[in-house]
Amino acid sequence: MARVLILFAHPALERSRVNRRLVEVGQTIESVTVHDLYETYPDYSIDVSAEQNRLEAHDVLVLQHPFYWYSCPALMKEWIDLVFEHGWAFGHKGDALRGKILLNAITTGGPPEAYRADGYNRYSIRQLLRPFEQTANLCGMRYLAPFCVQGVFAADDATLGRATEEYKAILKAICQDRIDLERAESVESLSTDLIED
Repeated sequence: MARVLILFAHPALERSRVNRRLVEVGQTIESVTVHDLYETYPDYSIDVSAEQNRLEAHDVLVLQHPFYWYSCPALMKEWIDLVFEHGWAFGHKGDALRGKILLNAITTGGPPEAYRADGYNRYSIRQLLRPFEQTANLCGMRYLAPFCVQGVFAADDATLGRATEEYKAILKAICQDRIDLERAESVESLSTDLIED
């Protein structure tokens, strides 16, 4: 079983309809650890050594967050800046993350059609997530397509319920090594179509 770390960042979780549900489903899966950054570090004082130890104990890192200004919330960026140190995550003797898997699990207010060349945001989600992909590449990690729940402002409970179940199925499949990783690296976003029997 692969050990999955969900690194979760949402600065206003009390107002979240979707991320709260996604975190709760992650907490129900045996090989998944959910680590809430804003709960752990409300003062932004990150314990780098503890975080590196946590990463070393897991095979897969899921960065779960709302898609703020085409990126992640500030505390998650601070965490990456500090924890992915030269000499540990990359650079000379920096191979602690080599071979691990990285992916984003994001929510957007805008619908899928807003994230394409002719859409409101002009770029696809994959294009906008390039800095995360390059970070994974620099650290020798395998970067998978993101899991996306889009159009959350207009989504009804049934739609959110389906998205939550899909996230759960994908997380379980990753834990059980039942995801087609080759396809998962090249598609626009993760879906249950990538789960192998």
